[in-house]
Amino acid sequence: MPILKNAKKAQRQTKKRTLANKTKKEFLRTKIADFKKSRGKASLGKITSLVDKMIKKGIIHKNKAGRIKSTLAKISVKTSKISSNFDNGK
Repeated sequence: MPILKNAKKAQRQTKKRTLANKTKKEFLRTKIADFKKSRGKASLGKITSLVDKMIKKGIIHKNKAGRIKSTLAKISVKTSKISSNFDNGK
């Protein structure tokens, strides 16, 4: 339990920031899930820019962001190969 005034304020600020960061992370998770459900048909660029913004704000670590972007890129490449094979009649 904080006793000093500045410690109480810090606790209030931390609570607000934690809540904001949680909502942003949930938003990112839903965007990633939507991308996976659409099998890479959604815009990869929008999700990667969202991830980059979260790195910049310190919400997620840069290595985690790299993993997210690489997995989404793999999904995007797989679906583009499948669709191109389908279009070519293979």
